[in-house]
Amino acid sequence: MAARIKIRRRRRTRIIATIGPASSTPEVLTRLFQAGADVFRLNFSHGSHDDHAARIAMIRDIEKKFDRPIGILADVQGPKLRVGRFGGGRVQLQTGQPFTLDLNPTPGDVRRVNLPHPEIIAAASIGTSLLLDDGKLRLRVTRVRDDHLETEIVVGGPLSDRKGVNVPDMVLPIPALTEKDRADLDFALAHGVDFIGLSFVQRPEDVAEAKEIAAGRAWIMTKMEKPQALENLDSILALSDAVMVARGDLGVELPPEEVPLAQKRIVRAARLRGLPVVVATQMLESMISAPAPTRAEASDVATAVFDGADCVMLSAETAAGQYPYEAVNIMDRIIARVEQDPGWRSAMDASAPPPEHSSADAIATAARQVAQTIDAQAIVAYTSSGSTALRVARFRPPAPILGMTASEQTARRLAVVWGVHGFVTPDVHSMTETVSRACRVALAENFADHGSEIVVIAGIPFGQPGTTNALRVAHVK
Repeated sequence: MAARIKIRRRRRTRIIATIGPASSTPEVLTRLFQAGADVFRLNFSHGSHDDHAARIAMIRDIEKKFDRPIGILADVQGPKLRVGRFGGGRVQLQTGQPFTLDLNPTPGDVRRVNLPHPEIIAAASIGTSLLLDDGKLRLRVTRVRDDHLETEIVVGGPLSDRKGVNVPDMVLPIPALTEKDRADLDFALAHGVDFIGLSFVQRPEDVAEAKEIAAGRAWIMTKMEKPQALENLDSILALSDAVMVARGDLGVELPPEEVPLAQKRIVRAARLRGLPVVVATQMLESMISAPAPTRAEASDVATAVFDGADCVMLSAETAAGQYPYEAVNIMDRIIARVEQDPGWRSAMDASAPPPEHSSADAIATAARQVAQTIDAQAIVAYTSSGSTALRVARFRPPAPILGMTASEQTARRLAVVWGVHGFVTPDVHSMTETVSRACRVALAENFADHGSEIVVIAGIPFGQPGTTNALRVAHVK
């Protein structure tokens, strides 16, 4: 049998790469994985179920080839609010002019257009802002009627058929999951994806509905992309398994100067809870058509790493860009370089959250302190559900974390967690066996040398989630 090709990430912050027309062959996906992609994202706004099934099969083949768990994120579309069509396909709206949005399906003109969303009309009030075409145009509601809204054009410009509508000022009484999303969700869960990217979240109830459908088969990664979600941040995070700072839509509905502050607030709140947090959208946008990023983009990635994000994400750069491999490669290099900087280590130490009042957090905190005191080469966390590894990662220790589990599903989920290297191993039944196997894996995978020390934590009795209560220092022989 051919020797396994070893992959060892030399960085803590993880990378998500979106799959699309530019990256849907086994050869390209393999190169992206080798370059540094830890999780692959399937965007269900595009492509058929057959397309996604083929991509899932390719990812699982790569996983077998390298004997390394790879996470798969299924990003469902969510409701899409759009205006109707125009008589000539396009109009030019003038600032200061009146404009009507109504339920009449006939093609529009410079005076009116169909808005096939009565829930927006019902929820609007005088002064409400409506953003069209990704925020390029702005309207202000001046009058509300049962079947239409009269508005003033605050910022004009060209508007064409079926452009999007954003409503930053109101909570809409519509669910985050459409019928299409439910069908996509059923497909994704049946095909064993690891994360569900949940769009259009406004309230905690949106997350609760998705979690009920997933029923533990995948982690729910809540996308923070609406101001209404920020108003309910703590209650939304309490129900989420992971969170994404989706800066694309968030940047449409928030003023530009507010987006960096929202990003930091979300990352900080997620880290406090020990939830994996992803920073996404336009990170290396220029690399869609250029072989190298701008200096500002490199700085943007570095800022997310300094903030302690678990993951950074590439979207169109790897899905439709001309340089998918180069985008992953340079992101990997930026992260690795930042994590070598003493200032980054100081930032991680200074921002470590206080331990919660639980035995699991006490053990995780102790593991970090002991590893640092004895200069241990690794912390090995035996975990059933992933919670033990998450607890350790929350404190951002200097030593790499080996998340060892008997569950392939858990190992794949850990691919999104800061500093954790997931390994699937057989069940253990005693602490002696646990320590012995931890030493063997750490040595075989080049995380530890002969004669070095590692810290091992686990829960007794074994196999029961949430029972982390044991810590050992082991000498690697």
